[in-house]
Amino acid sequence: MTLANHETKAVPQVSFMLRENNQWVKTNTDELFKGKNVVVFSLPGAFTPTCSSTHLPRYEELAPAFKAAGVDSILCISVNDGFVMEAWGADQGVHNVRLIADGNGEFTEGMGMLVGKEAIGFGKRSWRYSMYVKDGIVDKMFIEPDVEGDPFLVSDADTMLNHIAPAAAKPEQVALFTKPGCPFCTTAKEALNAANVSYFEMPLADSVRQRLLSAVAGRATSPQMFVDGALVGGSDDILSWIKARA
Repeated sequence: MTLANHETKAVPQVSFMLRENNQWVKTNTDELFKGKNVVVFSLPGAFTPTCSSTHLPRYEELAPAFKAAGVDSILCISVNDGFVMEAWGADQGVHNVRLIADGNGEFTEGMGMLVGKEAIGFGKRSWRYSMYVKDGIVDKMFIEPDVEGDPFLVSDADTMLNHIAPAAAKPEQVALFTKPGCPFCTTAKEALNAANVSYFEMPLADSVRQRLLSAVAGRATSPQMFVDGALVGGSDDILSWIKARA
């Protein structure tokens, strides 16, 4: 398999048929790239594990940092049809990344990234890569190594942001363990929302909550919050943390 590096070259001139807001939307290369700084990442397919758990979500999360660094838009391109890409975007809750259905694989083929995935029943798909495009010209590409499987080492959002703006501030990673129906959890979430803190909530069932929280937080009460891997604590601790960062 030969993968092409298109740095210093223009992106392929193609048209796209997208599904957005339950309607067909036709766009093309010029509309997406002309006069803009655009981050692109391409992946094997919507709803696939790495694409859904890591690749797309992290670009979505870092979108404000990319915008602050002068990026006009972030595009996710996949050789899927418009219906699939629209459904994937809804499932992922995407607002900052525009999903581009390269249904016929024309853009991907023009980039030299169309590969055969027949062994797993996918047909022709995109190799995983990312690129920074300035006014339609590829400024930088990060292409995953040509090895067996689906490598995910260099096309991630953090690598791209580090290239564009090494000193960019990244959002905190906030994880909130909660209990359904817990009033203290509700208070903590309301305070976090009021402070515009983005967090990932993990409601825990009674059958696992005590053992899991005792293991990771050293206490079994809810809620428990972690920031960048460090324990903040329960409801009162969360309110104090919010106050200290105001």
